[in-house]
Amino acid sequence: MGVVRNLGDLLDPSKSCTKCIKARETALKLVDVGIESANPYSAVARYISVRSDGRVDIGGKVYDVRRVFVVGFGKAAYSMARAVEDKLSDMIDGGVISVPHTIADRCKLRRIKVIGSGHPLPNENSIRAACEILDLVSEAREGDLVIVLISGGGSALFEKPVDNVSLNDMIETTKLLLKCGATINEINTVRKHLSLVKGGKLAKYAYPARVVSLIISDVVGDDLSTIASGPTAPDNTTFHDAYNVLVKYGIWDKLPESVREYISRGLKGLEEETVKPGDPVFTKVRNIIVASNIDSLVKMRFEAEKMGYNAVIVTSMIQGEAREVGKVIASIALEVKRSNMPIPKPAVLLFGGETTVTVRGSGVGGRNQELALSASTLITGEHGVAVVSVGSDGIDGVTDVAGGIVDAHSLERAEKAGLKVDEILGNNDSYRFFKTLGDYVYTGPTGTNVNDLIVVVVEK
Repeated sequence: MGVVRNLGDLLDPSKSCTKCIKARETALKLVDVGIESANPYSAVARYISVRSDGRVDIGGKVYDVRRVFVVGFGKAAYSMARAVEDKLSDMIDGGVISVPHTIADRCKLRRIKVIGSGHPLPNENSIRAACEILDLVSEAREGDLVIVLISGGGSALFEKPVDNVSLNDMIETTKLLLKCGATINEINTVRKHLSLVKGGKLAKYAYPARVVSLIISDVVGDDLSTIASGPTAPDNTTFHDAYNVLVKYGIWDKLPESVREYISRGLKGLEEETVKPGDPVFTKVRNIIVASNIDSLVKMRFEAEKMGYNAVIVTSMIQGEAREVGKVIASIALEVKRSNMPIPKPAVLLFGGETTVTVRGSGVGGRNQELALSASTLITGEHGVAVVSVGSDGIDGVTDVAGGIVDAHSLERAEKAGLKVDEILGNNDSYRFFKTLGDYVYTGPTGTNVNDLIVVVVEK
């Protein structure tokens, strides 16, 4: 069984023409490949081994260790921790991971404690997890090894707000950031400056022990300082950068008073900055990306070529407003259809990254569904063209689906169902479009996160 659970409904021949159904099938098969290739257990397991002399090999570097501690946070933390346990077993002296509370009951480990915490907004357990992780790594001494498992969602699942900023104030700030259209880099610039664990601060707690962070990247360009807000990476951003983000998106005056006061103090140099490049703590830290968006796209391209398609990775760094990006992607599909450029038909175009949605309406949706819906307005009537956009974590926006798929007949079907696409886009209500057509892509939580995967198929 593949990752996409509602494949039968999505490939129902009554929904579209034969060429479009074939394009849909190819696109969804490649989504399966992309998500499977980011399997967190496999990604971590291939990096760790124990040598015959008892030393630990992580990514080609050998460690002679006194004690081993394992901590982690993110949507993929459980599978990553399971891989470490299977590899190191009784060598682990202690461990704590923070995972989404929705999956915590299913996460059973032998040597590592599991705490179910809040996502996409932090909760009390996010703070509890952070405190327990900090207590554990603070025990580490020279000669010890701290393995940190980091994946998407870590910013919410691992949190300890600065003094005088309450959890509720942090939640309110996060809500404002998620709705304003800011990029993940900008959102995490603010988060880092309101947190006692982000922006390299976890590495400070673990010093002078050696730290190896194994990271599944959910950030465009794989910026270590942005993934889960960079708890073990040096940070170049400042309080001034955080302030500029808040002003840029017009939310400074909407922030809780405690947040404005803290950042204002930081601007005057009265609060501690994040940990900067060159700090001695980083002489003990090694950050390794074990899975990323480009890795998935490469495997998807290989599979598409095996299926007989001309395939190209256009970019793994797609960004911008989802509805505008959807039009650009659809425009490229039309170019392939009509002029066999930039590659000839049959073609597969692969995109990755993370778009944003500036929420102006009161509808329900997510960036992937909004992107696909927007693309449908340009590919209507273009037989044999399909576009699918999914979140690799299986969650798109505030919905329980991964994304949506459209083809040459989607708009026509929507109009017959009484849907007005302009109104739906204006109200950020893309989920209603895909629910009505039965064209949402459902995977359930995948346990990993390497950004979004977008596949365009143009049949001959």
